[in-house]
Amino acid sequence: MAYTRFFDPTALKRIHQLELRARYIMEGFLSGMHRSPFFGNSAEFLQHRQYIPGDEIRKIDWKIWGKQDKLYVKQFQEDTNLRATLLIDSSESMCYERLAPAENKKAKSSFTPGMSKYEYAATLAVSLAYLLLKQQDSVGAVRFDEKIRQIIPQRTRQNHLNSLIQTLDIETPSEKTDMEPILRTAAETFPNRGMMILFSDLLVPREGFWNGLKALRSHRHDVIVFHILDDDELDFPFQGPSRFEGLETLDILRCNPRSLRAGYMEALNEYLEEIRTGCIQQNVDYVLVRTSDPFDKTLSKIVLSRRQTIKTA
Repeated sequence: MAYTRFFDPTALKRIHQLELRARYIMEGFLSGMHRSPFFGNSAEFLQHRQYIPGDEIRKIDWKIWGKQDKLYVKQFQEDTNLRATLLIDSSESMCYERLAPAENKKAKSSFTPGMSKYEYAATLAVSLAYLLLKQQDSVGAVRFDEKIRQIIPQRTRQNHLNSLIQTLDIETPSEKTDMEPILRTAAETFPNRGMMILFSDLLVPREGFWNGLKALRSHRHDVIVFHILDDDELDFPFQGPSRFEGLETLDILRCNPRSLRAGYMEALNEYLEEIRTGCIQQNVDYVLVRTSDPFDKTLSKIVLSRRQTIKTA
């Protein structure tokens, strides 16, 4: 298959049988696996209503007629496919990658580049697209930094995966980002009720982010946020005199990181709690992801969580 840079076959082999089901009732245009607000001919019974002249005779519940001498018809919940849109942040902060210990002891350097946040986000997005397309769901994508750079329409064909991968195959992330205009545009571009899946490090102005989520939810979209951060950002493992350079600014900080670690970790935990709580308040699924997490583990976690939500809804 062409364009395999972000395609992790080992992970996909382990997750391809999982079913990703929408938590909210979806509108769709093909018969599929997801619940729709329309009443149709699926096998899932929803409710009874009193018979109205003109209703199909075959839908009458004759057992109720026999007990109550009244005519009622059965209504079923139509199963439809899901419309999903992948929103991938390709701003410059997403290019951060930690240096991992080299596996080859003969290597010139004892450290090798790891996977950047953007590479992880792109691989995770492709893995999820593969899963959704396998379910015959419709998948589109939006790649953005300070503005939307590419929009891929929603399609259901399995070979649509190549178009998605080409959209994500960029040399280096660049520019800053502001979520509010991006998410508002995404909501307007894909107005039909569906699932919006955001992949970002969320190093953005918070007010704009909340307003962007509100725009998506106002269109009744089901929203998942994959908050992708590097292990270095979450653990701050730096030792000894260090030089920190801003990825989206020209700022340079020289310091002894040990003296900063306690304050950094406190600020980080406050930030993560703010993001988590804010998403919960807007009824948005939030998943904090480390770039060292296996892809199938990350996908399985959200799938199983949402499946449980459906069962208890």
